[in-house]
Amino acid sequence: MIEPRAGAGGFERDRQQMAFGIDVRMQYRLGSDPMVLLVLEAARTGGQTVIEDHLEIAQADITRIDGEGGVGQRIWARVHADDLHLRYRATVDVTRPAPRLEQLGGTPLHGLPGDVLSYLRPSRFCPSDLFQAFTARRFGGLQGGRKVAAIRDWVASSLSYVPSSSPATTAQDTFVTREGVCRDYAHVVCALARAAGIPARYVSGYAPDVDPPDFHALVEVWLEGAWHLVDATGMSGDDGAAVIGVGRDAGDVAFMETWSEASFVSQSVSVMRLAPQA
Repeated sequence: MIEPRAGAGGFERDRQQMAFGIDVRMQYRLGSDPMVLLVLEAARTGGQTVIEDHLEIAQADITRIDGEGGVGQRIWARVHADDLHLRYRATVDVTRPAPRLEQLGGTPLHGLPGDVLSYLRPSRFCPSDLFQAFTARRFGGLQGGRKVAAIRDWVASSLSYVPSSSPATTAQDTFVTREGVCRDYAHVVCALARAAGIPARYVSGYAPDVDPPDFHALVEVWLEGAWHLVDATGMSGDDGAAVIGVGRDAGDVAFMETWSEASFVSQSVSVMRLAPQA
């Protein structure tokens, strides 16, 4: 495990174009229901280009549907075997710059698009209505991106990166214990930003410096008419991740869902830096 950290010059830093090689392998013993819903392919979305990708699922029929917010895709797999055997490989160029959060303004509530407005509301793992008094007291004198940067930095300095949470842990639980993993950091940032009147959505992604290697969780906030990545763990910075999908919280972008009990056999997630693609 690693502690949250800032890059040279703090979290705000310039980053050159980078390419990632992604290799995911999974094996799970399935229960009586053969249907599996997966969210693990790098999205074809702004700020990144999927150069190539390959998904292999043994003995399965695959159907794809659009992901939440039109970001990425969800994959239905009907598996004709006792085990899910999966391998996903991709090369992704990430070109988005680190956002200069302090220079970005907020958007009045009445100016938010309808599909953004929903990311102001509480969700199962981000009960933002419980944090309004705290955010007003702690961040009330700030606006827009300056407020988001202050929230990110507070979460980074107040939480310890410890594998102490469970799939049921909420932002409120993490706020009390002051420890968790990237999923928990992202939930707290989402809850605080929403409580402060700034739309925020949970982001699942890949990043090369995640330790131990796994899927990574970040946040996107809506400032000046666009979504901007924020990573309170400091593992990928605010720019260095390949986005898979987005949602209200982790429940919307779980990498795998099944409708009968599935048993873990093996899983590995490898993300390596490559030379930028020409």
